[in-house]
Amino acid sequence: MSDYYNAFETSPVPVPGPDAVPPEPFRGIYGMPAFVTIPTSDLAESVDFWIRGLGFFELFSVPGTMVHLRRWAFQDVLLVSAESVPEQPPAMSFSFAGVLSQVAPLAEACRTLRPGSVDGPRDTPWNTRDVEVITPENARVVLTAAKPFDPAGREARNLAAMGITPPDDGPGDHGKHA
Repeated sequence: MSDYYNAFETSPVPVPGPDAVPPEPFRGIYGMPAFVTIPTSDLAESVDFWIRGLGFFELFSVPGTMVHLRRWAFQDVLLVSAESVPEQPPAMSFSFAGVLSQVAPLAEACRTLRPGSVDGPRDTPWNTRDVEVITPENARVVLTAAKPFDPAGREARNLAAMGITPPDDGPGDHGKHA
C-alpha cells in the first residue's frame, strides 16, 4: 500500500483545460489549513483592490481592524490594520490557483486599479500561466493557472528533464512518482 494517492477530490482546483470552469466562491466556515496575513495602512483601499482586482470577496470583518477575504475554498487572506507597510515588495510571494480564463481579466483589472502593479501574464516551464501583482500593501501575489498537459509539448520535455513524468491514465499509478 502506498502513502501517496490521488487527492484531487479534496481540491477546489478544476482539471486544467481551455474550458475549465472556476468553482463558485466558497462561503462556508472551516478550520483554515493555511492562510496569509497581510498588514495594510489603508484597509479600505486594500479591500477594494483585493475584491475588484484579485477577485476575492469579504467573508467577514472586524471594522477598522481586520478583514477576512476569500476566493475559492482554502484561498484565505486576512488584511490587518497596521501603522505602515514595507516600502518595497519582498522577494517572497503568495500564489493562488485560478483557471486560464481568469488570468487575462485579472491582470487587466489590476492594471486598471493600479497601473504598473502587474507583471505578465507569462508561461512557465512547469506548464502554468502566471500573473504577478504587487498589491497596495506591497505584497507580491501570483495567480497561477495550469495549462492543459501536452505529452508531446515543450513543457512535457522540460518536466521530463527535471525527472517528472506524467502518471499513466488510471488510478493507483503514484508509486513511481512519489
